[in-house]
Amino acid sequence: MKKFTVTLASSVIALTASVTASQAEKLTLYCSAQEDWCQLMARSFEDATGIDVNMTRKSSGETFAQIRAEASNPKGDVWWGGTGDPHLQAAEEGLTMEYVSPMRDQLHDWAINQAESAGNRTIGIYSGALGYGYNTDLLAANNLPEPSCWKDLLKPEYKGHVQMANPNSSGTAYTTLASMVQIFGEDEGFEFMKGLHKNINQYTKSGSAPIKAAGRGENTIGIVFMHDAVAQAVSGFPVKVVAPCEGTGYEIGSMSIIDGARNLDEAKAFYDWALSAEAQNLALQVNAFQVPSNKGAETSASAPDMSTIKLINYDFKKYGSSDERKRLLQKWDEDVSVLPQ
Repeated sequence: MKKFTVTLASSVIALTASVTASQAEKLTLYCSAQEDWCQLMARSFEDATGIDVNMTRKSSGETFAQIRAEASNPKGDVWWGGTGDPHLQAAEEGLTMEYVSPMRDQLHDWAINQAESAGNRTIGIYSGALGYGYNTDLLAANNLPEPSCWKDLLKPEYKGHVQMANPNSSGTAYTTLASMVQIFGEDEGFEFMKGLHKNINQYTKSGSAPIKAAGRGENTIGIVFMHDAVAQAVSGFPVKVVAPCEGTGYEIGSMSIIDGARNLDEAKAFYDWALSAEAQNLALQVNAFQVPSNKGAETSASAPDMSTIKLINYDFKKYGSSDERKRLLQKWDEDVSVLPQ
């Protein structure tokens, strides 16, 4: 794999310099962003510090479940990426540890707010709006109308043409469920999910899988974070991105140090490095179009313009709580997933 050199911010250099080669043997990184971004972050941190990184990529829901299962004997050190809700839930359950980074003053307010809402047990590293994308060729071939709203996806002509992830495994899909409840109210939101279920051809494990399938021509419409749809379009696939007319939820992708981390010094070094503008700029190399949390980091011109999207006042504290997540997922399992299609 090609090596990447990263220039660290001075404050991060000062911290990582204290981790000598004999001490800095390894870091176990759990990553919930796209695979190539996870690999790039791991290898770049190795190049910058000499710390060997053992990286595992899983969706945010799967990673949260793994960290919870390993609570009595933690095997991971840092959880980087993925939607903020499960990071908040992990913080609430004491699965992650409090840490205030010296890089904090370089971050946008929304990233710091994420930390403060969790007692500094997590922090925002990027943000992105929820929406969907569709394959324009397949839409035309099937003589389907162009959707522009959430409720358009309930039309019977879209039966078998819509794909989303399972909210039990995917943070993207849980954000979708929580967003529908907030946009329409709980009763109507679950009616929406029931209507959508009739048109779903597959519930995937990964949040970005539906739009990747649309890009390959295996699916028509994928409910995803908009930046994942942009990535398909920029790669040359016939994908059009939609910001739904009713408004939409959004994520604050987050990072947390796992409570009981075996390599705590290395974990803190990675945490600080990952908040630097230089580290966040790596996203541009792998077509990751989220909005970075460091105010000095670059945002791609192709990234969705959050200022033009009708964003709801997403209640991260409520929907990032363990009780609310468990309740909504149980209701989805019992009232939606079991319905015929």
